[in-house]
Amino acid sequence: MSTCLLDASAILALLQGEPGANTVAEAMRSGAAVVSVNLSEVVAKLCDGGLSDEEIGQVLGELKLDVVAFDREDARLAGLLRRGTRGSGLSLGDRACLAVGVRRGLTVLTADAAWVGVVPGAHVIAIR
Repeated sequence: MSTCLLDASAILALLQGEPGANTVAEAMRSGAAVVSVNLSEVVAKLCDGGLSDEEIGQVLGELKLDVVAFDREDARLAGLLRRGTRGSGLSLGDRACLAVGVRRGLTVLTADAAWVGVVPGAHVIAIR
C-alpha cells in the first residue's frame, strides 16, 4: 500500500540526483505511487533527455511505483481546483496529482514549493 504520492518533479529530482532526491528515496521505502498523468510527464521528460523506449521502460521498472489511474472523480476535482489555483500557475498535471492526493488521503511530494498550502485538504511536502 502506498503512503505517499509523487509528483513528476519529485520523480525527476530522484532520477537526476537533484536536491530533494534523498527525501524522495526515503519516502519510496515506505511505498509510493504516481498518478498515471504524472507518469506520462516523467516519460515525456525522459524522451526529451534522449532515452530510448527500452531505457525508459527499465528506469520505470526500477522505480517500482504503484500507478494510480486518473478517474472521472479525479478529473472533476482537478478541474474544480483550477478556480483556486489559477494564480499559482498549477498545470493540469499538478492539479491531477493534488486531486488524487486529496481524494485518497495521501501525502504529496513535489519539488514545487508553490503547491504548499494552495489546496485546502492537501498534505503537500516540498522536497527542497
